[in-house]
Amino acid sequence: MTIRTTTALLTCAAIAAAGTAGAEIRLGASLSATGGAAFLGDPEAKTLEMLVEQLNEEGGIDGEEVELILYDDGGDPNQARTFATRLIEDDEVVAIIGGSTTGTTMSIASLAEDEGIPFISLAGAIQIIDPVREYVFKTPHTDRMACEKIFEDMQARGFTTIGMISGTDGFGASMQAQCKEVAGDYDIEIAADETYGPQDADMTPQLTRIRNTDGIDAILNPGFGQGPAIVTRNYSQLGIDTPFYQSHGVASDAFIELAGASESEGVRLPGTALLIADLLEEGDPQREVVTSYNDAYREQYGEAPSTFGGYAHDAFLLMTNAIREAGSDDPDAIRDALEATDGLVGTTGTYTMSEEDHLGLDLSAFRMLEITDGGWSSVE
Repeated sequence: MTIRTTTALLTCAAIAAAGTAGAEIRLGASLSATGGAAFLGDPEAKTLEMLVEQLNEEGGIDGEEVELILYDDGGDPNQARTFATRLIEDDEVVAIIGGSTTGTTMSIASLAEDEGIPFISLAGAIQIIDPVREYVFKTPHTDRMACEKIFEDMQARGFTTIGMISGTDGFGASMQAQCKEVAGDYDIEIAADETYGPQDADMTPQLTRIRNTDGIDAILNPGFGQGPAIVTRNYSQLGIDTPFYQSHGVASDAFIELAGASESEGVRLPGTALLIADLLEEGDPQREVVTSYNDAYREQYGEAPSTFGGYAHDAFLLMTNAIREAGSDDPDAIRDALEATDGLVGTTGTYTMSEEDHLGLDLSAFRMLEITDGGWSSVE
């Protein structure tokens, strides 16, 4: 298999087109492999490259090899749209995987919808698939589902009053709004509501105000990137002992490393089976696919895969399964087959799509996890 690299802009280069010169099925991707969201896009890009290589070595899809044309948008929504345009008009791909962030996803989604190209997003915000767009799908649980999973756990622990400190980025703002919308369903009151910007380096004042609010049972931090790690360190520095929750936007070993093992001890968040691959029981329906991906990624890259790489794994699984089921690389046929996905087991959960549901996961796909001794443990 050959690797082709295309330079686009000095700060946003196409990182690789992994495939063969004679490939017959062309898949496109725009990911944030560099920049502030590289912790998302880098493992996603590595995963797609690895899976394309594996698939072609096994004979491709019904004998046809797959070419992956992959661009690095650096987390810039404008660049993501530019690359999506190039993928559709110049590279003539039949489908697109990508959108590491909500912002880049929404740029790609509008174009994919207009051009009739099936697109699977790797970002979390609910507005990606609600309302349903005909050609747009996604693999991560929504931010609304994350709120619901967290509130289920809080309710089980008898918590009724919480403080929230949210990032003002697209994901953080969306999850903040979703949590406010569903909190009442779990008899939870948000008594303190603080925010921080993507470039903020100290959230001590916001956390101090939350700590000084009477009756706070727990603290929730919707956000992704470096912000939640800073919040976690500040939380520890202030000596706050109120139970602390993060979102699935930081469900990776990189978060523990960035925040610090001791500082993040006891933090809970909803995550995927991939983070506890070695703890899955023999009868767990996800065990085989999670273990296979985990082992292959470690062998190829010498490091553990992340939840975000798992989202890319599932997107590729969904897309290639749809092409097989369609018996065609026609974009409309692929779209129809994606929507008909039924019981496909991935690293994130078991996907069953429909005309009304372009995610195909429910809360059972989430695992409530806790950081213990610098690693992940299940609290369910």
